[in-house]
Amino acid sequence: MEVHIEKCYYNNMLTTVIGAYPKPDYIKITDWFNAAGGTDTEYPTKFYKKEINKMGKNVEDLFDKATKEIIKDQEECGIDILTDGEVRRENYIHYHCRNLDGIDFDKLTEKTARTGNYKCWLPTITSKIKARKPFLVDEFLKNQSLTSKQLKITIPGPMTITDTIANVFYNSDEQMGEDLADAINVEIKRLVDAGCRYIQVDEPLFARKPENALNFGIKNLERCFKDIENQNIEKITHICCGYPDKLDAINYPKAPLDSYSKISKALDESIIDTISIEDAHRYNNLEFLKDFNKTKIIFGLIKIASSRIETKEEITSRINDALKFLDKKQLIVAPDCGLGHLPRELAKKKLKVMVEAAKSF
Repeated sequence: MEVHIEKCYYNNMLTTVIGAYPKPDYIKITDWFNAAGGTDTEYPTKFYKKEINKMGKNVEDLFDKATKEIIKDQEECGIDILTDGEVRRENYIHYHCRNLDGIDFDKLTEKTARTGNYKCWLPTITSKIKARKPFLVDEFLKNQSLTSKQLKITIPGPMTITDTIANVFYNSDEQMGEDLADAINVEIKRLVDAGCRYIQVDEPLFARKPENALNFGIKNLERCFKDIENQNIEKITHICCGYPDKLDAINYPKAPLDSYSKISKALDESIIDTISIEDAHRYNNLEFLKDFNKTKIIFGLIKIASSRIETKEEITSRINDALKFLDKKQLIVAPDCGLGHLPRELAKKKLKVMVEAAKSF
């Protein structure tokens, strides 16, 4: 499939979304955003295959229809770097894991996840993790053909997968992370060969476990991009501080407020080009931004679990706060995280205000 992507030269600040987008009602997949227990659902993977089968023989047509709608929404809002809304995924982690050897989705093991915040039953690593046949490339080519704008592909990172899967094979998280990184690297190289320019590896566990990030997490993140020599590839990582279990929840567990400052210098010294952080739900002390001398920052400016619509003035004010420490060319505007908690129309309203604010710079 030949894909035409326009070459744009932006005068305004770039905008993007992080990954997830509200699924249309006809996509009957239980995901972290619509499960009875919210993101803390007890069985995050148990029903996926059955629900896919229940959607019928035209399930791929439904996924394609949903993806077109999601991409069109982002285009209408003025977003520069789009995603497919992760519409085929029950969550951003386990969909990728379904396409790796060594992970048994029929063998569910109870595990305490999210640094002790809740217990759930998770797929189990029973043998060495290896890449299987390509699975994101066809999705990328099909979805990129729906737009002339750049489409970003999102992938869960080794440390985050490690925390959200059970293991009866590996002796250490570091060793497990190395094999996960190697498997992810295979798929990333396939995406690069297919023409994908924006590749984002999600590592929210860096914020919850900054010591592990420094000890081996960043090393394994770099391993995901090993031998990627194409200079046009944007190597991105997203580091949010935790989802709530429902819209308009308050006082939900989040990573410590000083997490970003603990890992900022190490990230700037890494091979990663762009770091995505959240700032809207809980303002950071932005002093840590001065640690980023070469790295671009995707700056979270929209709350993803609040029904209140941010004002243009609020967003522009916070952008100005960030620009005290960063050059304008370093800053990319985005929501805090995925938009799956929000009703579709509300998500669009928030994105339009965000884009309007970004265009004023």
